[in-house]
Amino acid sequence: MARRRANGEGSIYQRKSDGRWVASISLGGMKRKHILGRTHAEVAAKKAALLADRDKGIPIPTSTQTLGQYFDFWLDSVKESVRPRAYESYELNARRLKPLIGKAKLSTLSPAAIETAYGKLLQRGLSRRTVSQAHSVLHNALEKAVEWGLIGRNPSQYASVPRPERNEMKTLSEEQVRQLFVATKDDEFHALWVVLASTGLRLGEALGLQWDDIDFKEDRLFVRRALQRQKGVGLLFVEPKTKKSRRTVYFPEGTGEVLQAHRRKQLELRLRLGASWKDSNLVFCRGGKPLDSGAMSYWLKKALFAAGLPIIRVHDLRHTAATLHLERGENPKVVQELLGHSTIVLTMDTYSHVTPALHAAAASKMQSLFTHQR
Repeated sequence: MARRRANGEGSIYQRKSDGRWVASISLGGMKRKHILGRTHAEVAAKKAALLADRDKGIPIPTSTQTLGQYFDFWLDSVKESVRPRAYESYELNARRLKPLIGKAKLSTLSPAAIETAYGKLLQRGLSRRTVSQAHSVLHNALEKAVEWGLIGRNPSQYASVPRPERNEMKTLSEEQVRQLFVATKDDEFHALWVVLASTGLRLGEALGLQWDDIDFKEDRLFVRRALQRQKGVGLLFVEPKTKKSRRTVYFPEGTGEVLQAHRRKQLELRLRLGASWKDSNLVFCRGGKPLDSGAMSYWLKKALFAAGLPIIRVHDLRHTAATLHLERGENPKVVQELLGHSTIVLTMDTYSHVTPALHAAAASKMQSLFTHQR
């Protein structure tokens, strides 16, 4: 049943065929754009937003666009609302998909065409995980097209996605961590390896630490920023990854002692360098200048090789810290907060390899129920 129009509302009516509400706006000349929604209020809100964009000179997407054209519009719409690294990922995956399905009309894009594109990406040598990331970007873009009323359903929702291979996590044992600490005691980056392996900070978070972020009286540090290299920009400080990432992390007394020694060495070096030292107040730096996270992989591998230890990534020191906490029986919720994970589910999924040991420990503790039988 059609609803009476309010002044300036334009034509919004309910279709008898499927019960959905419909509106349309002029795109100039004879061209019009139709907007669909489940309720009158939803369509009115979409229409108002699109009219506001049109009045600002922002091109309005249409269902007659190709996927490639829509991708360009969508990327432009999210550029200011997502982190630069996320936008780089969106743009990269859009470039991967455009040659395969970019010419398809947005309104006629099918799950079969999407699946075929995924298959071709695999044939070109991309990993299952990379193709899965491309799917996530496509799904997000098309979900917005549904919200904007450009398409009735998201075709990527019905396309089969290659299941990513689960890479076995590499971590160091407690004894191996001790070996690393001893072997690198006099190395330039000793304090960095100690912080990463004992607190579980992300590398960017550690490299963004300033001395004001460390409270030696309470043996704790505050994660307030991260150092990140961005395409076309270089190194810069950014907000922590998520709201949960902005956090307080308590560290062992031994980590505090290492940091204090590191600070003394840094002050001595600063005095020697004089005016050439760049005053940044950074905990980890060279000549006061930020460290490039990409170079840290080389230095860790060099340290591990010299110590006769398995070669792991810098990020695996974070995994090592979390694994050691869980193996010691630490509450997973506490580990989640230490790591700055957004949810406890993410923590437990990431460290599922520790779960069997936790189950065995729990079963062992229940043995006390049977002590009266002995």
